[in-house]
Amino acid sequence: MTNFTFQVAEDPTPEESEKGRVLFAGETDFLKGVVAMDGMPPADRLEVCFAGRSNVGKSSLINALTGRKSLARTSNTPGRTQEINFFTLAESHYLVDLPGYGFAEAPVAIVQKWQRLLKAYLSGRQTLRRAFVLIDSRHGVKPVDEEILSLLNKSAVTFQVVLTKTDKLKKGELDKVITQVSTALQKHPAAFPEIVLTSSEKGIGIPTLRHIIGTLV
Repeated sequence: MTNFTFQVAEDPTPEESEKGRVLFAGETDFLKGVVAMDGMPPADRLEVCFAGRSNVGKSSLINALTGRKSLARTSNTPGRTQEINFFTLAESHYLVDLPGYGFAEAPVAIVQKWQRLLKAYLSGRQTLRRAFVLIDSRHGVKPVDEEILSLLNKSAVTFQVVLTKTDKLKKGELDKVITQVSTALQKHPAAFPEIVLTSSEKGIGIPTLRHIIGTLV
């Protein structure tokens, strides 16, 4: 068990927000989709990855961060994308979009192949500074999320939970979810003790997440 108290990440100051905006205002492009470790791009820059169960709003969040409406592909079909997608951010970062987990419609063999690739990626990328695990605020942490959280623990990758679609809940409902998530995270030593509240649709938390990424070294 950790001794961390999990708190909601504070909004950045105007100066911090502007620095994050400038970073993400730079050129952002899709680099490649990877299906095996030998296809990984050179580990020559800082990278952060985004993980989340299918339809949690991961592609929408990446699009909101970069200000590009269709940079990351969205899909209503769970398990459709089986690649690790790399995007270049300016000349300093990779943004890495991991396949959605919790495959409702994907064959078992496909899921197993993806899990092997994910484990290899998380264990083998020395330039990976943080994993952002997206949790749908309407549902909180589910058993399928526990699988990825445990894998990140075993891989010794610091991860930070990002609650998505927070605009869909009233404050009392959101407070209950934050408590549930905080309790679930207590048993994960790799968890960073701040939770980011976001809504891609409303722009909530986007400056905060940009600032966090911009301060990682």
